[in-house]
Amino acid sequence: MFIGREKQLKFLEERYQNGKFEFIVIRGRRRIGKSTLIKEFCKNKKDVILYLAQERNRKDSLVLFSKVVNQYLKNMATYQDFQDLLIDIFEKSKKKRIILVIDEFPYLANSDKSIMSILQNLIDEYKDKSKLYLIICGSSISFMEDEVLAYKAPLYGRCTGQMKIEQLYYSDMKEFFKNYSNEQKIILYSIFGGVPAYLETINQKENIEKNIIDNFMEINSFLYEEPDALLKEELREPATYNSIIGAIANGASKINEISTKIGMEKDKVAVYLQKLIYLQIVKKENPITDEVMSKKSIYSLNDNLFKFWYRFIANNKTLIEFNDNKKQVYQTLILPNLNDYIGHIFEDICKDYMLLHISTNKIPFVFNQIGRWWGTNSITKTEEEIDIVSFTNDNKNAFFVECKWKNEKVGINVLKELIRKSELLPQFQNKFYGIFSKSGFTQELKDYAVQNNIYLYDLDDLYQ
Repeated sequence: MFIGREKQLKFLEERYQNGKFEFIVIRGRRRIGKSTLIKEFCKNKKDVILYLAQERNRKDSLVLFSKVVNQYLKNMATYQDFQDLLIDIFEKSKKKRIILVIDEFPYLANSDKSIMSILQNLIDEYKDKSKLYLIICGSSISFMEDEVLAYKAPLYGRCTGQMKIEQLYYSDMKEFFKNYSNEQKIILYSIFGGVPAYLETINQKENIEKNIIDNFMEINSFLYEEPDALLKEELREPATYNSIIGAIANGASKINEISTKIGMEKDKVAVYLQKLIYLQIVKKENPITDEVMSKKSIYSLNDNLFKFWYRFIANNKTLIEFNDNKKQVYQTLILPNLNDYIGHIFEDICKDYMLLHISTNKIPFVFNQIGRWWGTNSITKTEEEIDIVSFTNDNKNAFFVECKWKNEKVGINVLKELIRKSELLPQFQNKFYGIFSKSGFTQELKDYAVQNNIYLYDLDDLYQ
């Protein structure tokens, strides 16, 4: 099923139609859907050479690549090296449009360190006379950014387009999970995240409990070891990173809290955190109104599956593996804490909703900034927090939003509390208010909202 990559597909198609030489770099973590996007783009196009590189030595890589090229060219050429092979393709692309895809390019580049210099020279020589449509793709984010796109890399400045494939939005679940209710869609997204390969493991004929047990609590399931496997692919010291991620998943959000929990100096923790941020596993946040880096910085996980796995699975593997009654483990470990777990993710979903509808009448104005806010109340000396604050750069308009993942309807008291907290940010001229609720709103609040232009959103609004 091809869902949620329409903009990327359109970009690739537009570049294909111009008939000129193109060199497109596609990167993104493994299982994110890069290969699926490329296959969808190549579908129904006749002149396509698609090579999936493997972890092999130079000789084996050349043999495998040659086999793919020979199948396309319908010949039995014996290439002495990668330069001969690539020259053959570049030469033939002078007369017709050829798509050459090298998937998992880092494996090929590691098998022969000269491959990038060869490509550099050939691109420089043929770019004005070739119709080649070259795509290189890789799952190693650090390699693709440091060795392909970086300023000192041989291929720097040669690509004519690049894209980083991100996780799907919560709204894409509307297409993935047509058999589930809107509440169930959010629960599934909060657990499996927006990585297509993870979403495809869900059996839509089963309920959420069965899907969690089958995918996370069976030791032979694909997702049982997935976060570990992903870290080992990208990082040299997965044990330390595991500890840091586990600390964050279980509530340590400030660097001193993480440091204390794992028993490592703050300066060293900061280095590891920077790498995790670079890999988009962790994100760093400051209160949205802080213009400079703040001592108030907090860290959180940027991937829902990681959040779920490190909170509920990683520290309970002994119990999971030695208990045959998986349902009992689920009902003891996970079910009582699921609503609390989803509550924080629901805030991210609501923020995404606002970003997706930024130019519509579903929100009061087009904003420049959006994020969480927290700080100290100067009167009570207590910490206060607002789930979402969006505003314009001139501070003329601000939208204060509360997100409630609760089993009861939200009443007017929640709005009054939100208005009170907004007074801690007096710099904004015009203030608007909104509430997202899992379970809807009391009639009193709905009546008040109509009369006072308060924005109320339920789960149906999220998926319209």
